[in-house]
Amino acid sequence: MNWSCNHTWRKASVNTLWCLLGCSIGDFGTIFYFQNIDHSLLTWQIMTLAIINGLLTSILLETFILSRQMILKEAFKVAIGMSFISMIAMELAMNTIDVILTGGAKLTWWVIPIMLFVGFITPLPYNYYRLKKWGFGCH
Repeated sequence: MNWSCNHTWRKASVNTLWCLLGCSIGDFGTIFYFQNIDHSLLTWQIMTLAIINGLLTSILLETFILSRQMILKEAFKVAIGMSFISMIAMELAMNTIDVILTGGAKLTWWVIPIMLFVGFITPLPYNYYRLKKWGFGCH
């Protein structure tokens, strides 16, 4: 495996950024919602909902992007097949950092950039590997 291909790193980075955008919409939206209402959910319950919502919004965004290049059914299959492991790793990393740094499901001005950075870096090598192995990306 050649890990020094700049072109593949750029392509993997773009793919990862699209995934990060999709995951962040559902994830941050869920955490923000529960941060601003009265509720009795535990941190792990909120984080589970945030992860699920992040996965759903990422799949929707990637399916939409891909649907401009292929039929909707195929776009959905590619979004799930190429990116799901990456999305799960991203979501777990982001939410773990949030809990470690804030002590719960809390969005603060200083934790969001750290969550985004960790969410980007965590799946990036996997996305690079997939591009090199299969010779194509999902975007």
